[in-house]
Amino acid sequence: MHSLGIPFLLLWLTWSHSCALGGKGEICAFKIYGQDAPFEAVVLNRTSGEGVLRASSPVDCESQKEYTFIIQAYDCGAGPSGADWKKSHKAVVHIQVDDVNEFSPVFRESLYKASVTEGKIYDSILQVEAWDQDCSPQYSQICNYEIVTSGTPFAIDRNGNIRNTERLSYDKQQSYKIMVTAFDCGQKRAKEDVAVHIEVKPVCKPGWQGWNKRVDYEPGTGSKQLFPKMHLETCDGPLSGVKVMVELQTNHIGKGCDRETYSEKSLQKLCGAASGSTDLLPAPSPSTNWTASLLTDSGRDSDLIYRFDGRQAANVPDHVVPQNLTDQFTVATWMKHGPSPGLRAEKETLLCNSDKTEMNRHHYSLYVHNCRLVFLLRRDFTQVDTFRPAEFHWKLEQICDKEWHYYVINVEFPAVTLFVDGVTYEPYLVTDDWPIHASKIDTQLTVGACWQGGEVATPRFTQYFHGSLSGLTIRPGRIETQKVISCLQACKEGLDINSLESLAKDIKFHFNPAQSVLVVEGEDVDSINTAMTKVSYINSRQFPTAGLRRLHITTTVQCFGEDTCLSIPDIKAVVMVLPPSEPRITIIGSNRLVRPASDLRGPLGVAPFKELHITSTVMKGDSFGGFRRPGVMEVMHNLDYCDVLVIGEELNPDRESLEIHHSALLGKHLDATNSTSGISIYGVDSMAHYEQALRQVRYRNWRPATLSERRFRLTCSELNGRYTSNEFNLEVSVLHHSAPVEHVNHMAAQPQYMRPVHHPLMIHSLNSHIPGSAPPAATVVIVVCIAALVVIVVIGVYRIHATHQEGSRDEEEEVKDPEVDWNNSALTITVNPMENIRGQQALREEARDEEREEEEEGKDDELVGGVTSAESDNSDEEEDDDGREEMKERKQKGKLEWDSSSATY
Repeated sequence: MHSLGIPFLLLWLTWSHSCALGGKGEICAFKIYGQDAPFEAVVLNRTSGEGVLRASSPVDCESQKEYTFIIQAYDCGAGPSGADWKKSHKAVVHIQVDDVNEFSPVFRESLYKASVTEGKIYDSILQVEAWDQDCSPQYSQICNYEIVTSGTPFAIDRNGNIRNTERLSYDKQQSYKIMVTAFDCGQKRAKEDVAVHIEVKPVCKPGWQGWNKRVDYEPGTGSKQLFPKMHLETCDGPLSGVKVMVELQTNHIGKGCDRETYSEKSLQKLCGAASGSTDLLPAPSPSTNWTASLLTDSGRDSDLIYRFDGRQAANVPDHVVPQNLTDQFTVATWMKHGPSPGLRAEKETLLCNSDKTEMNRHHYSLYVHNCRLVFLLRRDFTQVDTFRPAEFHWKLEQICDKEWHYYVINVEFPAVTLFVDGVTYEPYLVTDDWPIHASKIDTQLTVGACWQGGEVATPRFTQYFHGSLSGLTIRPGRIETQKVISCLQACKEGLDINSLESLAKDIKFHFNPAQSVLVVEGEDVDSINTAMTKVSYINSRQFPTAGLRRLHITTTVQCFGEDTCLSIPDIKAVVMVLPPSEPRITIIGSNRLVRPASDLRGPLGVAPFKELHITSTVMKGDSFGGFRRPGVMEVMHNLDYCDVLVIGEELNPDRESLEIHHSALLGKHLDATNSTSGISIYGVDSMAHYEQALRQVRYRNWRPATLSERRFRLTCSELNGRYTSNEFNLEVSVLHHSAPVEHVNHMAAQPQYMRPVHHPLMIHSLNSHIPGSAPPAATVVIVVCIAALVVIVVIGVYRIHATHQEGSRDEEEEVKDPEVDWNNSALTITVNPMENIRGQQALREEARDEEREEEEEGKDDELVGGVTSAESDNSDEEEDDDGREEMKERKQKGKLEWDSSSATY
């Protein structure tokens, strides 16, 4: 029978008449005996006893596959009560329900997950399973599974086992998602496919995971973590200790790392070194031109580096050479040097002081010979004529490793100590020699070779140096301290550890002095992982050198009872320091200064840069609405020098000077040098301090009669010329005596360069009387006399006041400056035209009286720079008449000069 159907004819029933039935011999009914059997029997032919068995309600194979019950036949002989019926024997009926394929397969899980290790072929990664509700074996069994997703490296068998058909690679693909379906034996497909996720795991290789090969560093952001998600995979090995070394490789940056690129003198001042050092390799300039012919390494971010290829050398001028080397002095330099060619290489001289002519004696020198550093010091004969230590030898790997190192030689005769990168080294060999006999032969100090001035046909250089030098200095009279040496060679970038307090107690770490190497040790892997996430990079420069810094990490793992048990691959990464926002240094102010000749002759001269302002701006980008827009932002940073250059003919020291008083530099990290080419203010200090100093630069000319103008050019620098300002040009013009001007009212106009009178005298004009009335002549004479008398008194009082104020004038901006223009309207004088001639004579007599008084004044007036006018000229030349006239003119500085030719009556 089919499930769920209600058949009308399930089974034919035939009962024979020969059955033990009483009565008529006919069959009237069939009766079923069973528990709730959903069937009924119906008589079709009473005579023949045929009948049919049918279902009385739906049957379902999934509910019950078969039925068994008993059936009996009854004849027609029953009475009214049915008690006389005759029954046949009992027959057993067994019915099976046929199945219909009405259900689809269903998977037992909604999602299947598995993981595999790369590189392996699996027989079975996992097994999926589906089932069917049909009751028959034909329709309830799952005969087949199938992978629906195409192009996957997997296969499935009829039992649902999934396997990979090729070796999987974690680097190629870390996970797969495939869809699987099922079929029953009636080929009915599952209504819903099932998803199978397969994760590919890399082969467990001990090593660091979760780190980036490149870390970008934004200048000015302080400390940045290098490995925030880094962890060590040990493949569950039992470990007893881990040691990690992180190395920051910066040998390609400047002098071995990102250091300040200020001049050597500026760096010494920043580090608190004593003054008095002589820079033998300064930047080329008009006053330091002996380095102009040397080769410079321009690719080092304005770090002043000189490269010697065995053909360059320089003679240091005699006026620069320290003349007072005593038993204590210091020689310092940066050096980068490699092995010399040949088995017996020649000496390579860094610094040499030898005879200039006649002989070739070396008084002191510093040279490299076969990767040994040698310092030669031959003392002159004194009272004792004995052997003395003369040559000091050091044999170090740093001398020929082609890397930058900072060498400092402290001489405390007879002891000589060498510092290399702040570490002390004693000489392994000291050789004695006789002192040098005293002679009148001049010496020559050279850099990059040694001067051979005697015993040769032509004086020449010899023993050339091959390598790079920077910051070669000599400081006579004292030695350098350990603190200053460490400061001068300190790096401005390095490794760091954030949040030291959060590190585990078993973690130990230490840095090298330059903070370029960090070693971390611990017993627990988790503690090591936490410590490594806190390793960071820091660069304290405001404008660091952009570019790559390489990172190298090496790891050593110890296991219980073994020295090493796992091999951890090294890590190589880079820190990319992004380019900083470059500052634009701008100098603004008045480009033209017009002053009378008397101001230039004054004791203070004129201040050309009084109106000066220095600003610095950078371009910064900010995010607004998802877009990046640039903006200008003013920043404050240091400058390291400002040069005032004379344009055109150089200064003539016989009649003019450009100076700055030392008091203008007090309280600042500034120094100044001047020459006939200009003045240079240097030192690492703020822009505000440079402004204050430049405003107090004074130009003075005590013979301005032939001068019409002077032009100057000012430029400032940050980081030794890495960032320079605009060229600010200034013209100082001399205002000579004005030509006479006739006025309508016959009023004499005051010259433009006269100082204003604090209490101006106002006298009414002759035309201010009552119209129509003619003043008598006596009245006019009286008025003129009174006016002349008052003018003379006022001028006399003013001259006395000005004379007493000369010594107490303040040079700061808040004090009245001598450059203030005279106010033409401050003094109004009305005179009688009839008295023109007499007025001129009186003024001439007054001028002569003033000149006689001025000749009686003191003769030693101090210049702004602290040098008297007499000292600024050659004393031999001052004895002639011209010198006396020059002194006479300079004595008149600051006093009021009255030129009678300027007044018109």
